[in-house]
Amino acid sequence: MSIEDQEEGFRVDIALEVEDKDSLIAIDFLVDNVNLSKSRIKDVMNKGAVWLKRGKGTRSRIRRAMTDLKIGDVVELYYDEDLLALKPPPAKLIEDNDQYSVWFKPSGMLTQGNDWGDHTSLLRFVELQFNPRREVFLVHQLEREAAGLVIIVHTKRCASDFSRMFQNGDVKMKYRCEVLGDTGEQGIRNRIEEPLDEKETVTEYELIKFEPHTNVSKVDCWIASGRKHQIRRHFELINHPVMGDPKYGKGNKNRDGMKLSANLMEFICPISNELKTVSLYD
Repeated sequence: MSIEDQEEGFRVDIALEVEDKDSLIAIDFLVDNVNLSKSRIKDVMNKGAVWLKRGKGTRSRIRRAMTDLKIGDVVELYYDEDLLALKPPPAKLIEDNDQYSVWFKPSGMLTQGNDWGDHTSLLRFVELQFNPRREVFLVHQLEREAAGLVIIVHTKRCASDFSRMFQNGDVKMKYRCEVLGDTGEQGIRNRIEEPLDEKETVTEYELIKFEPHTNVSKVDCWIASGRKHQIRRHFELINHPVMGDPKYGKGNKNRDGMKLSANLMEFICPISNELKTVSLYD
């Protein structure tokens, strides 16, 4: 049975080494070795789910059907019918500074791709927006379920600058979320100091508004560190889980998606040396 004949949701990953009897053109090599049509393979390649490993070098995605192969190369193909069919909502350009740009990433869009493709990622989306093409470098992450502001950098030097700024905490981020229950009095900056991943971790938050009829609080949050799912995990620990969080909390599920977004960033622009504030707040 070929991959195309499998039931919906079929998922397979394969790694094939190029031998002396094989075609040294990527598309022909895959057609000869994988039970997929040429058009389907081209689609998988275009969506970033075919990889090339050459010698001791790092892996890279193969997008061009006519890419030349060498004997000993390893070609990896990751096929997931459901993932390949995904079409996330488009990102929105907020500000373009030539060497870097700021984007609104919608909920449900990956920041960067994975083995199974990058067609649903912000990084690939941005790469396809500019004509002529620009390089794209990721300098920070925003989890798939969250929405909000993300910086994409277009030169290696600027990427180095922003990476250092994020590492040193020089890019200030403010998040807004809706959490279950009443978090307390307005106008007071609260702190959650529970360690995460055996490391000191602090999340600060301030109540903006509590809605008694829905039992939901709208809060602004600040984090000095960047532990995985930090805001979500911290609010679960104080029994105020983020609304719509698919992973953490009880009684907070909904059909509207996770209510967490990165709404403001502030930093010294590495190009102009001026203070820059980018905000989604009204």
